[in-house]
Amino acid sequence: MVQAIVGANWGDEGKGKITDLLANESDIVIRFQGGANAGHTIINEHGRFALHLMPSGVCHENIVNIIGNGVALDIRKFINEYNDICSQGLNPKLMVSDRVQVIMPYHVDFDKYEEERLGGKAFGSTKSGIAPFFSDKYAKIGFQVSELFDEETLREKIGRILEIKNALLVNLYHKDPIDADELTKEMLEQGKLIKPFVADTQAFLFDAVASGKNILLEGQLGSMKDPDMGIYPMVTSSSTLAGFGAVGAGIPPYEIKKIICVTKAYSSAVGAGAFVSEILDEAKAKELRDRGGDKGEYGATTGRPRRVGWFDAVATRYGCRVQGATDVALTNIDVLGYLDEIPVCVGYEIDGVVTKDFPNPNKLNKAKPVFEKMPGWKSDIRGVTDFDKLPKEAQDYVKFIEKECGVHVSLVSTGPKREETINR
Repeated sequence: MVQAIVGANWGDEGKGKITDLLANESDIVIRFQGGANAGHTIINEHGRFALHLMPSGVCHENIVNIIGNGVALDIRKFINEYNDICSQGLNPKLMVSDRVQVIMPYHVDFDKYEEERLGGKAFGSTKSGIAPFFSDKYAKIGFQVSELFDEETLREKIGRILEIKNALLVNLYHKDPIDADELTKEMLEQGKLIKPFVADTQAFLFDAVASGKNILLEGQLGSMKDPDMGIYPMVTSSSTLAGFGAVGAGIPPYEIKKIICVTKAYSSAVGAGAFVSEILDEAKAKELRDRGGDKGEYGATTGRPRRVGWFDAVATRYGCRVQGATDVALTNIDVLGYLDEIPVCVGYEIDGVVTKDFPNPNKLNKAKPVFEKMPGWKSDIRGVTDFDKLPKEAQDYVKFIEKECGVHVSLVSTGPKREETINR
């Protein structure tokens, strides 16, 4: 069976823990989109891991972990992450699609230069090269990893593409041009580093599906960051939806039988863009931010503080719908134990009219939150693994979210560790 784990919101929902948890029942875990611009934090018996490119199944023995063709592969970051994992005593089985495209050094530079150029109108990029990478991919001037193994062809293509890149560097960004020989040398070296991992993963997965293997698709970020269905233009550059899992992994779409949408018991977001339920009182925001996650609500990739807000039922219901969610995994409910009452955003007021439907981006910027307050439970519930042992107020909170989302909450995370989970 193939199942997907994806985000319902803006990313940072706790998908890494859920993937690590469900990897116990899987034979294969696949990253199918995104790049090193976001991280998944995992805590288990092996230690604490902040993964950026590695699939979240790397902590399990006998599981094949695949970088799918839909990923933006930064080879040097991949190798560094692999070495870090191995240094902690793990020996993950990893395969990289021979069709995956690679982040070029100039993608990172262009990402940084463009954010600088935009100034106050910047997108809040992590400067990992993601937008320039996908721009080149769809302009058909990207590099598949297999191209790094043919020096003559690689050298010719780099020379041709640098005519475009250097014109932009010199005339738009006022930077020095790239030396073709140095770049070719660098990419040949990266090719040597990645070659042991590269394989025809599509053929491998065709056989795996045919033989009934359990396959887990792991998405990055969440519904609100999807370039089509999200808060455009403040989105990422690859599809964050489960439907893209078939494309980014290379499997038939009808094989995806279960879609688990992950959402926090409150909201968080990194970067610019509409965030209706955001807590604007900085003191209250800081308290929730510092209590959140296992080390606070700070980006696993950048370390920058996340914007935080109350649970947004409007956005989450929409996020679950566009993902095609069959289940919801609710994370970080333990964080809210300090509150006397918990606001939940149940509607948006736009031009004096209250709606429960998530609007298009043009209307979204006008939206004001409509809150309903739930009673808090004022107790520490971290580590509870039985739903009936939660305080009644916490049970009611979960049931309220379930009703608002319209999807069964099958998993409730009560802490960052793998075992701190309620299975409903």
